[in-house]
Amino acid sequence: MRDEYDFSSGVKNPYTRQQKTTVTIRLDKTTVEYFKSLSEEVSIPYQTLINAYLTDCATKRRKPVLAWTE
Repeated sequence: MRDEYDFSSGVKNPYTRQQKTTVTIRLDKTTVEYFKSLSEEVSIPYQTLINAYLTDCATKRRKPVLAWTE
């Protein structure tokens, strides 16, 4: 085995998955229950389903429409 290897012309593996970041987020109980029930229907873990939904929103640059009540 060599003492040193030259990776200066190396290419990143295009087949690796993107790293995910662990975050803490507070969600309403009803929101979590909705995604959990939906996840059972489509056989996808609910956290994966939430991530897919948020990814779709970010990709399409959707902005929430918020109406504050008094």
